Amino acid sequence: MEKTHVSRLVRLANLNHHGTLFAGETAQWMVEACFVAAAKKNGRADNVVCINVQGLQFRKPVESGDIVDIESFVAYAGSTSLTVVGRILTPRYPGECILETAVTFVTLGKDGVPAPHGIVVERPEDPVLREYWDKYERKRKKYRAGKQAEEE
Repeated sequence: MEKTHVSRLVRLANLNHHGTLFAGETAQWMVEACFVAAAKKNGRADNVVCINVQGLQFRKPVESGDIVDIESFVAYAGSTSLTVVGRILTPRYPGECILETAVTFVTLGKDGVPAPHGIVVERPEDPVLREYWDKYERKRKKYRAGKQAEEE
């Protein structure tokens, strides 16, 4: 599974009134890093749009002068969607993920409506990565079951 890495230096302008990394800034960085992973997997960026950010929960504070490393990878592919997991790590907390989220993107056709991308993400061998794939496969099945119930 190909991973995308983006590093950012946390500056005073990125902080909130508590002196820690502002969540809005973090959300922007995370969505951007996840977008890059989705666009790379798709082979183009011009038809990829974000439709869902699945929450941000900080496990540790991040302060001015910290370097954050954002790791993102496509964990699951639906027929028109790509779910990308983003994780933030920092040398301040070696080996600890301080924030994790998933961002879902869809690919659009020329008419601006979701269109199949033809990307297949096989269920990974690695047990950690497989957990992500299984989680989003369950969510997709639940979503489809709800859609079918609405149509009946």
